[in-house]
Amino acid sequence: MVWGGLAAIILAITGALAVSRLKPASPALPVLGPVADFAFTNQDSQPVSLADLRGHVWVADIIFTRCPGPCLRMTEQMKELQAALPASSNARLVSFTTDAGFDTPPVLKKYAGRFGADPERWMFLTGNKTNIANLAIDSLKLTVVEKKPEERTSPNDLFVHSTIFVIIDQQGQLRGVYETGGEDVDWQKSKAELLAAVRQLEHNP
Repeated sequence: MVWGGLAAIILAITGALAVSRLKPASPALPVLGPVADFAFTNQDSQPVSLADLRGHVWVADIIFTRCPGPCLRMTEQMKELQAALPASSNARLVSFTTDAGFDTPPVLKKYAGRFGADPERWMFLTGNKTNIANLAIDSLKLTVVEKKPEERTSPNDLFVHSTIFVIIDQQGQLRGVYETGGEDVDWQKSKAELLAAVRQLEHNP
């Protein structure tokens, strides 16, 4: 009986190993480039640099609080990510503003409050407008273009900017780009992929 029991255990382990080998592993996320260092200010008027995000996986976007376009939708989607992240996750969410002259820390704090942003999890960053644009374009692959006065359709139609979310790993490397809106975009699919990417980078970077 003892030998029979041992044989059953060995067979079970062998079977589990065989199944695990058949199950495809998640493909490694590509390294799309390093994120340059930065020094900005969050909604609580605290300085934030790239060093403060070292050791964290983080998801970023670029918005502005008086945006008449997609920013509200994007911020609602970021709120969904905040709610979906497990309590055990160390990930951070980062929203940069294109409208740094208007979006001061108090303005960002009020905006963050509208969406129930947890300041321990989700930061809104402002600073020098040129520096934010350079970081967005050069490091995060986000589009930021200030519209000329004659091109604006309303007083707050100030910028053309990306509606994508990007994910950065613990070493400050860009690892993925995810669409959030548009006719052919399934946000629920993008959200699931983003959450899977966070999980993958946190457990197997």
